[in-house]
Amino acid sequence: MRSKGLDFTPLIDEVRGHVDRGNQLMEPHRVVAAMGSRLALSLLICSIRPGHQLVGAATTEATALELLHDTGADLLLCTDRLEQGNGGSLVAAAKARDPALSAVLIVTQPRRLITIRRAVEAGCDGVCLESQIGRGTVALALTTVSSGAAYMEKSLYKQYFEGYGGIGDAPLAKLTDREVDVLQLMAADATNQDIAANLFISAETVKSHVAQIFHKLSARSRLHAAVKGIRLGLVEWPEDR
Repeated sequence: MRSKGLDFTPLIDEVRGHVDRGNQLMEPHRVVAAMGSRLALSLLICSIRPGHQLVGAATTEATALELLHDTGADLLLCTDRLEQGNGGSLVAAAKARDPALSAVLIVTQPRRLITIRRAVEAGCDGVCLESQIGRGTVALALTTVSSGAAYMEKSLYKQYFEGYGGIGDAPLAKLTDREVDVLQLMAADATNQDIAANLFISAETVKSHVAQIFHKLSARSRLHAAVKGIRLGLVEWPEDR
């Protein structure tokens, strides 16, 4: 029997609300969007309010990299599938050039795990599913990344680990109990301020712990550290994801 699919009609107002929220979140940024679907890219361009935030749009990896360099963008919004190249290698190349760049990857083909892995290990800040866009996943990812945390949908976590071929590199040194506490909260998308309040320590102390976690796990971002921590069994699955 053919699947009936999702009737988006009841979600029209909700989707419009997510679009408005996304516009608010992108307002402080200079954004380059890279998508393999020209239709999706056109719809994104139409949905973003006229202003300075969208400074470039492309369908290929090479063009997106040129735009990031030429426009001084600080936020990359891309899909895993591009007309030439892919989102994973785009994030890797962009982060290699500018580690401070924020990157959100929209996964259209979740079984292409190598693309997700490449993006995460390059320091991607947010990874979300195209299939959940109407339910606000991109707005949630942008909210999380803008607050200084990292975002990855739980279903993608599971697929990532199911398709991962090994345990990976062990930590360079054992994490302290406090570092494990911090890493567990990082895996639940907590910001440094959230962690400080939860553990009753200063934000500067949290920052120091995060730096040690990055070093010991050879991680390039909060998301990369969280993924490694879960994969290595150092922390548990976030219960509220």
